[in-house]
This record gives sequence, C-alpha cells and structure tokens, in this order.
Amino acid sequence: MSNQNDPALSMWAQACDLALQAERLQRQFFRPAPSRSMPVAWEPPADVFEDEHEIVVMIAMPGVTAERMQIVSEPGVLIVRGSRPLPLVGPGHVVRQLEIPHGRFERHILLPAGRLQLDPPELLDGCLILRLIKLQQGRR
Repeated sequence: MSNQNDPALSMWAQACDLALQAERLQRQFFRPAPSRSMPVAWEPPADVFEDEHEIVVMIAMPGVTAERMQIVSEPGVLIVRGSRPLPLVGPGHVVRQLEIPHGRFERHILLPAGRLQLDPPELLDGCLILRLIKLQQGRR
C-alpha cells in the first residue's frame, strides 16, 4: 500500500517533473535550424526588442568570435550562421560536463515589413547585438 504523504515519493515526483521540464527546454532552445546550405548542430537563443526607431536583436553565442560568424540580411529575415569550436580540447583535458552547444549554428530572425538598415554588429559579454534602424520612406 502506498502512502500519499510520504516525503520521499513527493520528492521523487518533483524530480521527475523537473527532468521533463529540462528536457523540453533543451529541445526548445537547442534544436537544429533548417538550412539547405550547411548542416547545423544547434540554434542559439535570441531576444528581440523593438521601438519606433529600431529593432535590437541579441543572440547568445558564448565563445564565438566575429571571424566565426556570418550575418546575412534578406527581405523579411535576418540570418546569423557560423560555428562554435569545442573549447579546451587537447592533451590533459577530459570533458566532465558539456552543456553549452558547439559546432555549426544558424538562427533565422523574422523581421517586420519596411526598410531597415543594419548597423555594425557588436559582440558583448558572449552575445551578438544587432541593431536594425527603421528607415523612413524616401530617407537612407
């Protein structure tokens, strides 16, 4: 007969729920992005902010240098692709835990209709910051 007030059973149920939540989050944020040009291993998480003057995109890419990424602006979409090498691999290093994705990545950010000008990208604290200035009709 099981005891519904047993603290061990309650803790076990909570642990199972947390494991399921973690698995869902991992699938949500680190799923491969579709691409015809190159196979990808992961899709970096992104935040997008907008006001009346600009759209700001922040993409988390720890350990990725500017030389390892490409930014493409197409009508209606911004594409960021590149690769993150596996850090600290070499003699004497053994992987004990590996959670930050590595390998090829690609992220597509849908953009609203209108004319946008992409400012020079910034790398800040492991994030790529992209500012897209909204252009008025007839202005550059």
